[in-house]
Amino acid sequence: MNKKTPLFSLKDVSFSYLLGKQKFFALNKLTLDIPSCSLITISGPSGSGKSTLLNLLGLIEPLQTGEILFLGENFSEMSDTRKNEIRKFDIGFIFQQFHLIPVLTAQENIEYFLIRQNLSKEEIEVRTKEALVAVGLWEHRHKKPSELSGGQKQRVAIARALAKKPKVIIGDEPTGSLDQKTGRGIMELFASLVEEKGISIILTTHDPMVQTFSHQNFHFNDGVLA
Repeated sequence: MNKKTPLFSLKDVSFSYLLGKQKFFALNKLTLDIPSCSLITISGPSGSGKSTLLNLLGLIEPLQTGEILFLGENFSEMSDTRKNEIRKFDIGFIFQQFHLIPVLTAQENIEYFLIRQNLSKEEIEVRTKEALVAVGLWEHRHKKPSELSGGQKQRVAIARALAKKPKVIIGDEPTGSLDQKTGRGIMELFASLVEEKGISIILTTHDPMVQTFSHQNFHFNDGVLA
């Protein structure tokens, strides 16, 4: 990855919702560059547009107006096939509500998404173990989500994103349900991934501890950079 090419470039990006008859702008003509090979945090009060931005970057929400480039490629000009490739291989998304499959164990939750990458059985096993060891959950690999605490579920979700070996990991408050010691350990892991693997990390957060690991923080208020 060329560090000089921004990971994401946004120009005049707006995203609105209709609340009754009133239009509400979650993002309002947002223009910014997010650098590659960096740990980026996005802060701001609830409702400021942070999660909407992540959903647009992660190709979860469709772009309404404006332009987003991913490593120079324009989202608006991509085919659905190309967008699916990026979702599958290049972006690891950590959701606030975990989105684990209840009937699968921690190990199987990770393997399920790796199978979609058409990896060999051996590679899937290696990546799954590496990811669960990295978040300190290897001994809990056979437990289903109902048998895990909230913090453990979040770490499984983080391990699932790590195992993909994506170009960027996008996390919506990924340390929000973790205690400070575990959260700091996860942030140290993220920092090492940026430094050693060149993976980009983009996180929303309210936690000052998380921001201490950030190379750059973007603060939002009412859908614009504050």
